[in-house]
Amino acid sequence: MNPYQTLRFALGGLAANKVRSGLTMLGVLIGVAAVILLLAVGNGSSQAVRDSIEKLGTNALTVSPGSGFGTARTATATRPLTVDDARALAEPGQAPDVESVAPEVTTSQTALYQGTSHTVGQVVGTYPAYFEASNSKVAQGDYFSDDDVLNSRKVAVIGSTTATDLFGTVSPVGKKIVLGGTPFTVVGELATKGGTGFQDPDDVVIAPLPTVQNAFTGFGSLNQILVEAKSASATTAAQNEITSVLMGRHGITDPSALDFRVSNQASLLTTQASTTQTFTVLLGAVAAISLLVGGIGITNIMLVTVTERTREIGIRKAIGAPKGVILGQFLAESTLLSLVGGGLGVAVGLIGARFTIVGIRPVVIPQSVVGAFAIAVAIGLFFGGYPANRAASLRPIEALRHE
Repeated sequence: MNPYQTLRFALGGLAANKVRSGLTMLGVLIGVAAVILLLAVGNGSSQAVRDSIEKLGTNALTVSPGSGFGTARTATATRPLTVDDARALAEPGQAPDVESVAPEVTTSQTALYQGTSHTVGQVVGTYPAYFEASNSKVAQGDYFSDDDVLNSRKVAVIGSTTATDLFGTVSPVGKKIVLGGTPFTVVGELATKGGTGFQDPDDVVIAPLPTVQNAFTGFGSLNQILVEAKSASATTAAQNEITSVLMGRHGITDPSALDFRVSNQASLLTTQASTTQTFTVLLGAVAAISLLVGGIGITNIMLVTVTERTREIGIRKAIGAPKGVILGQFLAESTLLSLVGGGLGVAVGLIGARFTIVGIRPVVIPQSVVGAFAIAVAIGLFFGGYPANRAASLRPIEALRHE
């Protein structure tokens, strides 16, 4: 029997049980689509976080409270970051490679404007240097000034998401909003940065540090300090200067007992890459399980098919059909199930990746498409091998007696 005849018989066998064949292919389809989509979501999340970090610029440094990952803790007490720490870092004599310093406190509040309510994802209290260090540009209006900070004025710059939710298409500049019970005048709207998945960087209200401290957080510790080095090449020197200044202010002599972290973009990208790689592998493993379940479904259906067609197999063997022909026919059927199901799964996965999923824009990995399809075909051959071999090994006399 030539390959064309084998394929024709296989198609006839599958067509005889359309619903069963369709459900089996659906299992493979779901498995392949899940592999492509979940890996695309993991890759998209990684890309979004990477873009967000890179938007800060190559010379941005972040100082956060707490010891670094893997750092031995031998300090007797942990001191929080304070405004005085930020002022010390801004002294040219102590940190000559530092261009600007922006202390930050963050909170979340509900904003109101003429009956419209919006829960702001992040309310930031900081200095004007924050805008340059974080690469935040205004689309309309202006930033608040150092004089606004000194006088604790109730002014704010808002993100594009916050502006849209509160004002719609109307310009927010000059309008008054009530933020957590405190009135603020909007002086500027930031240009859209774009979503990074789980947190929208455009859903933000930025106001003078003492104003936010007085209204919401109190005059205590800072959440972090954003530092801008004089240039990308001065980042390492600035990082060393920050570490030296803060060690002196916090009374730390042992570098392994730091109660703060200084992170540059390279270290953030490295940490992010490691985390998202683990996340992506986990998603891929979960998807692979569904593909394995689809393969088990092929085995189950093919075993049922062999049982139902035992008498047919006996007749064909009795009239001279060799073992290889019977084996080839049933292997062809299982492979066709996986081929069609895998092909449809690839199509569904690629179409699904065109939509935003849980706030993340999926980025398809070409290798995942090829790999998922190849694995689906291999699964059809592997899981169809046992039922096919069982059919080919039936003795004609026993097959003919089967009812």
